[in-house]
Amino acid sequence: MIRKLTFGVCIMFAASSLFAANKEQKRLENAGTVMQEVMGVPDDIPRDLLDKAECIIVFPSVLKAAFIVGGSYGRGAMVCRTGEHFSGAWGAPAMYALEGASVGFQLGGQATDLVLLVMNNKGASSILSSKVKLGVDASAAAGPKGRDASADTDAYMRAEILSYSRSRGLFAGVSLEGSTLRPDDDASADVYGRKITAKEIVLENKVAIPASGRHLVAVLQKNAPHNNSEKAANR
Repeated sequence: MIRKLTFGVCIMFAASSLFAANKEQKRLENAGTVMQEVMGVPDDIPRDLLDKAECIIVFPSVLKAAFIVGGSYGRGAMVCRTGEHFSGAWGAPAMYALEGASVGFQLGGQATDLVLLVMNNKGASSILSSKVKLGVDASAAAGPKGRDASADTDAYMRAEILSYSRSRGLFAGVSLEGSTLRPDDDASADVYGRKITAKEIVLENKVAIPASGRHLVAVLQKNAPHNNSEKAANR
């Protein structure tokens, strides 16, 4: 009886772990789909900004309830450029969580996709190190949009993170000040099959890009293959 009970518990644990892994892998796949669709919007992220971003964070299907019920949050993935100074090709994704009740816009009960551009080394280092509050620990602003929009704007010059939302077919810059970002290491463990931190994934390149993350990385590599920021050019 004890053996049967132990075996049953093991089966349940294995099934639970597999479900969690599949859920996070699906979320990572959805992040790739969102990024591809955003890049197809006529009035999308300015290419100057995308070319100068050091990391991209995508949160697919964030719901309004996630910002009302305490403890709920949006989940997604961050991909950074490889290399010591974020000047290389896009690397493996780390899973992230977005938390907070004040996001500066109304979701109206509709699923909303969020895309965040991390524009400099300071912003990337902050997010990789610990939980950060946007507008306090890291400066943030609604991103300008339009393919021909100039990257030389107040938002770009001052903000470490620029944010965008897509809901009901509308794409726009959105303020996320007051919300917090943190590495979701449990979700990353589900994706990679072992405990691993965002720093180990992004800075130490300890893992290869998983199959579920290849689409997201490929979209970024196609649309912004090189870091064209002045700092990257001078490194």
